[in-house]
Parts: sequence; structure tokens; C-alpha cells
Amino acid sequence: MKTETAFSLANIAREHAQARPDAIALVCDDRHLTWSDLQRRSAAVGAALSQAGVQAGDRVGLLMKNTPEFHEATFACNMIGAAVVGLNWRLAVGELSAIIDNAQPTLLIVDAEHAQLVPTPANRPAAMRVIVLGEEYEQWLGQASGAAPDVPAAPDNVALVLYSSGTTGLPKGIMITNQNLSYTRHMATELFRMHQDSVHLVASPLFHIGGAGTGLTLMTIGGRTVLMREASAPQILDTIARERVTHAFFVPAVIQQLVELQELENHDLSSLELLAYGAAPMSEALLRRAIDVLGCGFLGCYGMTETAGTVTALFPEEHSSQGPRTHLLQSVGKPLSWATLRVMDNETGQELPAGQVGEIWVSSDANMKGYLKQADITAETLVDGGWLRTGDGAYRDEEGYFFLQDRIKDMIISGGENVYPMEVENVLADHAGVAEVAVIGVPHEKWGETVKAVVVARPGVDVDSSELIEFSRSRLAHYKCPTSVDYLAELPRTATGKVLKKSLRALYTDTSAP
Repeated sequence: MKTETAFSLANIAREHAQARPDAIALVCDDRHLTWSDLQRRSAAVGAALSQAGVQAGDRVGLLMKNTPEFHEATFACNMIGAAVVGLNWRLAVGELSAIIDNAQPTLLIVDAEHAQLVPTPANRPAAMRVIVLGEEYEQWLGQASGAAPDVPAAPDNVALVLYSSGTTGLPKGIMITNQNLSYTRHMATELFRMHQDSVHLVASPLFHIGGAGTGLTLMTIGGRTVLMREASAPQILDTIARERVTHAFFVPAVIQQLVELQELENHDLSSLELLAYGAAPMSEALLRRAIDVLGCGFLGCYGMTETAGTVTALFPEEHSSQGPRTHLLQSVGKPLSWATLRVMDNETGQELPAGQVGEIWVSSDANMKGYLKQADITAETLVDGGWLRTGDGAYRDEEGYFFLQDRIKDMIISGGENVYPMEVENVLADHAGVAEVAVIGVPHEKWGETVKAVVVARPGVDVDSSELIEFSRSRLAHYKCPTSVDYLAELPRTATGKVLKKSLRALYTDTSAP
């Protein structure tokens, strides 16, 4: 497929402000912005940024919950050739300081709720100016005069810098260009099957590709996007009913909350056409339950920030809960038209045949430019002419469907046998007493590593460790089964819903299973 090299974020607002100025572009709480409103305010932000000394090639940090101002600033930065740095407001001050030190933004825009997270002047770039949303932000816009400089959108210009969630290491600044984002419109029409009358609910944080990238899909074709400041299950269900939402994307942890609440309260979800899920593994048990309870089409998505979003999809018609193709519920689908995937043997460097597990490599014009100021890690990740090593283990079947096994770094080697935690998690998630489960490897004197299950129990259901171990042994080879089970009130997660297995492993590094 030929890439749309002329694509730019700035043109999204420009084009729709001309074509449908009075149509609603964004809804957030009780605020409704038309396309002409969004373009006018984005231009004002661009002028203010320029007068504050922000130039083409500079970076602007955004530290805020989901709000229209995030999109205003994103479009404005793109107008003047600057890049947006999405900052995770759930981080501690020290973690945020390290990211700001890496990104070196010229200016930081922060909401009042998180202003206390901004590093002190002694611990941040000396020239970085801070603007707080609200009265200060509006005055800053009002004082700007003239028009923002209109910098042509070169395909290779960095538009977004989004930091990895850090599930396996320190966060890395992922540079996403105009060319990478040019496939967002294709995602809207080919992947999500949206049209201009669709209504897209965006609850994923805008500092993550699920918000900043996926959240832009419907905007590229001029539809109405509903922003939620954060993902609260009661508010999500209320918003779907009130705004007549047709499309949404959620991580599995949020879907589980929606299913449990919908079973109790039965909200009106009749407008919902398609619910996309991804960013973390979805157990087959939860997926079957969600299909039954939520009553809409489901779209399985696989991708990452480094690929600027989705590269494979399992479409609604491929979600069969009965018949010979039910096994596809465990698949992340086939590659989309703009991506080519291989399963590679990391030891030999050769592509593996169907049925064998290796690392997913992706070739796509949507692949990132690289990691900010980390040339060595970029060179390890982008190899052989632009193939991106994902770090995800998977196999493909004879039909071309891909089946994730786990992060390569999360694989457990017990007595020389490879154990993929996701396989064990899918089995344990089928137990009536398990609400959530994560499987990790812990030290073992004889086997090197052994399997541990960390479980969040379902409320009101009693289950003991021996019962879960026996349950897994009835379905899996014994070497794959947990030899110990621990219980937590909740699993540690990133802001995007991924389980922080490095945090779980840290709890048990000094323990051994019996």
C-alpha cells in the first residue's frame, strides 16, 4: 500500500474545519467543540508556542488527563514542526524527572491536578517554561498575536514522542513520525470500519498509543470523538448510553470491569457496534463472557507503540464461540495491509515455519523512527533494513493467523523446558474462583526456575492453592503448571492495563517453591 506522505496531524483540524465547521469534533464532560472551534484554538496554541520560543524540531511536554487541550496542543505542535511528548501522570516525581531529562522539552503544559508532579526548577531543563491549564493557559492564548508559522509536514518529521510502559525495563522515548501516523486513517476505515457518523469513545490515556494514536482514528475522517478523563467502568457505561457511542477500545482489565458491572446493572448498549481490545492479553474465558454480556462485535488488535498502533486484527466475524473455528479466539488475527510479519528464530536468524514459536518481527512504514537519544537500543530493535523486533513470542498457523505466546523476556525456562505464561494464565482464568491471574517464573534450586501463579480471587468464591494446581494439571503438562500460588488484592499494572511482571518477580526473587 502506498503511504500518504502528505499526511499531518495539523491537517486533520484544518480539513474538517473547512468541510464541516459546525459538526462536533470533541466531547469531554459538558464541553462540546466543533471542528471550527478546534481549528481556531489549535491555531492560537500554535501562535502562543511560537511566541514562547518553540521552534521546528523542538519538543513540548503534555502532562494532563484526557482533555481537548491535549489535541489542541498536538495539532498546534504539528503546525509549527514541533513534537509532542506525552507524559504519564501516574508516574512518581523521580520517574517523571528522568523522562523530562531525556526528552528536554522546551515547554511543558500541565493540568492543575498534576502540577505538583512537575520537577522543581533545579531538577528540570533550565529553559523549560511551564504553563498550567485553566486561567493561566487561557490568558497565555489570549496574549498571543499573529498566526502560527506553517511548517510543511515532512514525512520523516517526528510528531509524537511516547514513552514505553516499562514492563520489562526503563521507559524509552518512541519517536513517531508523520509518515508513521499516515496509516491512522486506514485504521479508521479498514480496521475499525468507522464512518463519519460514528461516535468513538476514548478512555485510554492520551500519553499512550492507545489514546494518542487509536484515539485519532475517527478524527481523521471527521467523526465525533468522546474523551473520558480516565477509564471508570460506571462512567464508561453511562457515557456509551448517553452519547450513543458506536466504537471503543479497551484493555482487557477494563473489559472485565464492564462485564461485571453490566451483569448487575444492564445499561443500554444498543448503539455499540464494535469494541476493540488489545494492549494486554485477553483470556479466552473473559472474551467469551464479554461477547455474551456486551452484545456487540469484537475486534482483537495486536500492535505496539513502536508500530504506531495495530498491525494484526481478528475481525468480528472471526470471533466464533461455537464450531470448528473457536480456537481463533486465542489468536490476534492476520496482518493488516500495511504490515508484514515474520516469526523468527533468534538463535539462527531464520524465519520459522508454521507452528513453531519465535519472535515476531514487523516490517511496516508505520514502524517508529527510533528511540530518542538511544541509538544502541534502536539498532538492536530496528534490524535488517527496518524490521522491528517486537520482543513478543508467537507462532502462526497454516492459514496465517498469529497466536501470541508471551513476551520473550517473560518466558520461563524450567528444567530446560520453555513455559509461556500466557498459556498457563488462559487455563487458570477458566477456574470459577479466579478473577485475574499472572504467571511468573521464580528461582528453584533444582529446575532453575519454576512456575508461580499470582491470583486475584473472585469475590465470594473460596479457592485454595492445591485446587488451582490440580486444575491446571488436568489441562497442561505438569512442567507448565504452577508449583505455588499466591493471592493479591490486585495485580500491579501500568497505566495502560499491562501487568507489571517485573514488579511481581521482584516480590519473589528471594523465594523458592517447595
